[in-house]
Formats: sequence, structure tokens, C-alpha cells
Amino acid sequence: MIIDSHCHAWSYWPYLPPPAHPEQHGSIETLIHQMDQNGVDKATIVCAQIYRNKTNNDYISNAIKSYPNRLEQFADVDSFWSETYHIKGAAKRLEKSIEKWPMKAFTHYLAKSDDGKWMNSKEGIDFFKVAEETKIIASLAVAPHHQNEIRKVAERHPNLKILCHHMSGLKSYGTDKDINLINVLESGNLPNILLKLSGFHYVSKEKDSWNFPYHEIKYIYEKCYEAFGRNMCWGSDFPVVKPHMTYKQSIEAFRTYCDFVNEEDKNYILGKTLNKLLQEARK
Repeated sequence: MIIDSHCHAWSYWPYLPPPAHPEQHGSIETLIHQMDQNGVDKATIVCAQIYRNKTNNDYISNAIKSYPNRLEQFADVDSFWSETYHIKGAAKRLEKSIEKWPMKAFTHYLAKSDDGKWMNSKEGIDFFKVAEETKIIASLAVAPHHQNEIRKVAERHPNLKILCHHMSGLKSYGTDKDINLINVLESGNLPNILLKLSGFHYVSKEKDSWNFPYHEIKYIYEKCYEAFGRNMCWGSDFPVVKPHMTYKQSIEAFRTYCDFVNEEDKNYILGKTLNKLLQEARK
């Protein structure tokens, strides 16, 4: 079984420059077609209620009715672009989201400039407590410097599963790249923190983001595999990945070219690990 741990779908393409057909470019139907063409059994859709898509949670919820065995919803709750970002009442808003949508997880994007301390404030503690008690997975868009606060959350809520998007924002460049890598690797000691093995185009320098199969950044994925092992989940980042590589290349960048991963662990990273999380999550 192959499960895409990180993809999106929108009723209207939210980014510039606009594509030729913005209504189809990132649609559910386009995603399902790519999944069918590449042997992907299921996808967990990371909702993002951004430009022209303020009702993206509803769009994905409705899509699940059409594809109940192929899709899971990771509903957008209080991400940094929302008016409710880190204001009072986050736990109640999460409860209402759980009641409204057929979600297995919530998605929460932290601002890169944010120090992450909100996660361990009274409001943040209540927020993650609701997720833990209702068996909702936390799918977090975070930077490496947020890992210090994430580890505190993971230790306080040992039954909460935390999925960090795109290698937790690691980069192969910058003066702080080595410190950031060490910080992320430390989180591999906590069994309820997992990394999405995705975002090769983000880890690369911008000028090399098309350079499949990304040999120059493979060492980052190898180090993370050594630290996290099977606690990693492959993701495509479709359709945002389109300018950088195809859906098939997003799979093969891992399956074929991450040759340091043994075959059994590849099966876990491609789907078995996430399938177990979904089975254990809220029904």
C-alpha cells in the first residue's frame, strides 16, 4: 500500500503565476488521476484555506464523499494566515472542527518568524490536549527552530502523533543548516514525532529545485532516516510540486534513489507507517 502523506487540492489555484486552467490545475480530480497513474492507494490531503480557497476544508470534506476509500482530510485549523491564529479559544475551535469535518488530523501552519512558544502556553496545552484525547493526528508545518517546543508537546502528550511537514523545513544551504539538522535529528528520540519524507524541492537551493533525483541533498534524508527510521512518511506535495518535478518523480526520488533505506523500511515509509496512524486515529 502506498499512501501520500502530503498533498493538496483546491477548487481554484491559489498561487502566482496563474496556470492555464486554474479550476483544474489543483483539483481533486487532477489528484485522483495522478494517484491512479502512479499506483498510489490513498492520500491524506493537507487543507490550506488560502487565497480564493477560504472554504478549502469544506471542499475536501465534500470530496471525501466521492472518494471515501482514497482520501483522508487533514483540516486546516488556525494556521498563520487565519484571523484566529494563536488567539484565545483554540481548543474550542479544534473541537468544533472535529464535530464538523470527517478529519483524521488537523493541519496547523506556524509562521516562520514565530518562536513556537504558543504551543506550550496554556492555550496551546489545551489545544493539543483536545487532539490527544480525541485521537486526532497533528500535522504541523514548522521550521527546524520549532523542534525545541515540539519536543515539549510530544513529551507532555505521549499519545499524540505529530507529523512534521517536509523534513521539518530543513535546507541544504544557509549558515545555520548544520545546527538545524542536529536540532531536527534530536526529535527522532521521541517515538510520537514523525517526519514527512517530502519536499526535495524545498530542501534544495532554489536554482536546483528541478534537479531530479537530488543527489546533492541525499545526505540530509539519510541522516534523518538514521534518526527516525520507520517514523517517516513519504509525501508528494502535489500539486505544488509541479514546477519542480512530476508526481512519479516525487515517488522515485525516494523509492529508487534513497538507496540507503532497506526494502522493508521503504514499504513502511511509503505507506505502512501512515496506515497504522490512520487506523489508530479517530474513526
